[in-house]
This record gives sequence, structure tokens and C-alpha cells, in this order.
Amino acid sequence: MNTIFANKELKKVTDKVCEVAGYLWEKGWAERNAGNISINITDITQGRVENLASYPTKQLNVALPALANNLFFVTGTGKRMREVARDVWANSSIVVVHEDGKTYSIVSEGETIIPTSELPTHLGLHEVMVKRGGKDKVLVHTHPNEIVAMSLLPSIANEKAINDALWGMHPETYIVVPKGVGFIPYEVPGTDEIADLTIKSLDSHDVVVWPKHGCLAIGSDLIETFDVIDTLNKSAILYLLCKSAGENPQGLQQAERDVLKVAFKIAD
Repeated sequence: MNTIFANKELKKVTDKVCEVAGYLWEKGWAERNAGNISINITDITQGRVENLASYPTKQLNVALPALANNLFFVTGTGKRMREVARDVWANSSIVVVHEDGKTYSIVSEGETIIPTSELPTHLGLHEVMVKRGGKDKVLVHTHPNEIVAMSLLPSIANEKAINDALWGMHPETYIVVPKGVGFIPYEVPGTDEIADLTIKSLDSHDVVVWPKHGCLAIGSDLIETFDVIDTLNKSAILYLLCKSAGENPQGLQQAERDVLKVAFKIAD
């Protein structure tokens, strides 16, 4: 076994992965093999993997020079979150981007676990996070039922309307997610097109809704990133409850959000 899998700091990270993977399954946000998680673990591992040359080299779709010599924990393609929660390394692997920024290797504890089919999106977003600097290292993609349902309603299926609806349902949502959510056109999952649109949207947001599909969030800590999605979905639940009662919800108005902005020192 490669000793990287015995790293104590990495174990703390994978314990959180198991916890969050369990939450995603229990909430019904991870049907079958839905959803994926990736985390930049370069600092934890000092960017080193034993016997890296013994692992096959694969080509990246596009060069990602900012990720040269970076390591990532990535859940596997076709793997279920309930299985990740039970046995993380039987359902996940480490992706090592080589020094050229154009190739990578997959390091698994036993048999090779192929990373999520949305790896191009994940790595493209991780490059954005590395270039930005700061603490963001985590990426979570999942299928929150009520957020997806809101994305299917033509009257709010745009960025301004869905943010007004989500912010309006509960003060906590505006406090926790002051940047709101990005909302991109529907694209086939796992494609370069959805990656490009998501990367652009994350210039001004930390969460992006993929209509008819799910959402993707970035952050510095896995539990906190999950909490952001959970908070947004609570607002989505409240919105849909009001609509199912036959009423248009009277949510927080702009003036009320402005008061929150001052009270909680929310930056523009």
C-alpha cells in the first residue's frame, strides 16, 4: 500500500468525506451514483506520492499549468455516495497532476478507481481556485431535490429570479450565501461546455445551479461547503411549500436585505 493512504492529516479529510457523503445519501441528493467530491490535498501531502512513475500517465483535455504537482482527492465514477460513506478508498482515488500541467496519474489504494466523469470540470475549477489564492480547496456536486425543482419552474429559471426567491425565504440564506447562486444554461454533464460555463459563473459566486440537474459549490472546508448547499435548499423547500399552498411567498424585500447587510457586515 502506498503510504500516502496512511497520512494522518489526510485521514481527517476523508473522515469528513464519509460524513458528508452519508448526509448527501440520507437527504436523497445522491440517487444511485449521483454527485461527486474533490479536494485539493497538496498541502496535506506535501505534494508527494511514492513510486509515482509506476502509475500510468493520462492526458488532460486541456493544459492546467496552475495545477502542476498538485494532488486531489476525488470520488470515483459510478460510485455511490452511500458506498463512499462506508469505505472511502474503495470508492475514491488520488489524482496527481504532473509537472507539465498536461498529464496526470490516478493513485488508488487497491484496484484503480477511475475518478468522476466530471473530472474536467473539477480540475478546471480547482485551477481557478489555485489562481485566486485564498483558502478554497473543496468542490461538491450534488442533486438537492428542491433546488433542482426550482430550476424547472420557467418563472424563476434565471439567475436574478432564483436568487431573489432563495434570499427572500430566510434571513440565514442571505447571511450565509451573500453572493447568491450562479445559474447557467443546461449542458450535458461532464462536458467541456459545462465546465467553461461553471468556471465563468464562479468568478462571482461560490455556488452554481445546473438547471434540470443539480448544483456545484466550492469552499475551504467540506462540512461548511455542504452547509451552504443545505442552507440554500432550506430556502428552496420553503419557497415550494408556499407555492404548493397556492400562495406566492412574501419574502424578504431589498430593504430588509440591506438591513442584514449592515448588521452582518456583508460585503458587496
